[in-house]
Amino acid sequence: MDRAPGLSVRVKLTLSYAGFVMLAGVLLLAAVWVSLLEYVPDDWDRRMLYENPNRQLLLRTFAPAAAAVMAFLLLFGLLGGWFLAGRVLAPLSRITDATRVATNGSLSHRIRLPGRKDEFRELADAFDTMLARLEAHVAEQQRFAANASHELRTPLAISKSLIDVARADPNPDTGKLMDRLHAVNTRAIDLTEALLLLSRAEQRSFTREPVDLSLLAEEATETLLPLAEKHGVTIETSGDVAPTNGSQALLLQLTMNLLHNAIVHNLPERGTVRVTTGVRPETVVLTVENTGEELTPQLISTLTEPFRRGTERIHTDHAGVGLGLAIVKTIAHAHDGTLTLTPRPAGGIRIDVELPATAPRAEDR
Repeated sequence: MDRAPGLSVRVKLTLSYAGFVMLAGVLLLAAVWVSLLEYVPDDWDRRMLYENPNRQLLLRTFAPAAAAVMAFLLLFGLLGGWFLAGRVLAPLSRITDATRVATNGSLSHRIRLPGRKDEFRELADAFDTMLARLEAHVAEQQRFAANASHELRTPLAISKSLIDVARADPNPDTGKLMDRLHAVNTRAIDLTEALLLLSRAEQRSFTREPVDLSLLAEEATETLLPLAEKHGVTIETSGDVAPTNGSQALLLQLTMNLLHNAIVHNLPERGTVRVTTGVRPETVVLTVENTGEELTPQLISTLTEPFRRGTERIHTDHAGVGLGLAIVKTIAHAHDGTLTLTPRPAGGIRIDVELPATAPRAEDR
C-alpha cells in the first residue's frame, strides 16, 4: 500500500518529550511566579522603582531568567527526547528488519530479542513463533505437493503403460485391460477427492451446525460393517451423547476414516475395534481403538503426515490413498479440536479426537 511520507515515530516521540518538558517548565515557572507575587507589593512608583521590592522590579528580573530556562528546557527536551526515543525504538527496528527479511522469502530468520519481558519483546517472541509455524507450514506444504504429485503420477503412468502394452499387442485381452484401467482410474479419483476434501477442511469453508458424535459413530459403524466382516474384525460401540458444533459431513468423514483405518490396519483374524464417545467438562471425545501390530511412538508421530502409512504400503482395494489420518487431523483442527495418537501396549493404536462441547439438543435429551 502506497502512503504519503510523514514524520517518523522517533521524531514524533522527540517532539512529544520536548513538548511535555516545556509544559512542565511553564507550569513550574508559573507556580513560582504566583508564589512570589504573594509576598511582593504592587507599588507603582517610578521614583522608588529600583529601591523597594515591587512586582514591576520582580518582573524585569524574573522574565529574562525564565526565558533562559525555557530555552534550555527546549534544547534539553529535543536532545534528550531524540536519545530516549532511539533507545526505546531500537527493538522495533530489529522487528522491522526481520519483517523485511521474511517478506523477501526467508522464513528461517529469527529476531531473538534479548532482555526482560515487555511489550516489544512480547511482539518479537510472537513474531518468532509465527515465523516458526509459517516455516513449518510451508515445508509441510512443499512435502505435501511433492508427495501428491508422486501419488497422482503413479496411476497415470500405470494407465499409460497398460495402454502402450495393449496397442503393441495385436490381440489384447480387452476385458482384463478394462478391469485394470478401471481400478487405476478409481484410485486416481479417490486420491483427487481426498485432496479436495483436505483443501476444503483447511480453508474451513463449511457451515457449522449441531452434531452428535455418537450418532456419527453409529452411522460409520453401520456403513463399514461389511468391510469389518470381510476382514474378520469385530466392532464394539458405546458411549454417551456427545454434542458439538461443526460440519456433519466433515465430521462423518473423520469418523469414517478413523474406523476404516482401524479395520484395515488390524489383526488378520479376530481383530477388534472399539468406538466410544464421551463428555468432559468443556469438550466431547471420540475414541477409536483397535488391535494390531505393535507400533513405536516414533512411528505414531508420523502417521498424520500425508501419504504415510503405519505398515508397509498396502495394495488392496481398501488400502486408501495415504491421506486418512491427515484428513482427520485437518478436520479436527478446523473444528478447533485436537487429535491424539497413543500406541497400545498389546499392539494397535488408540486415537482420541477432542472437540469443543455444546449444550445437547432437546431431542437428544
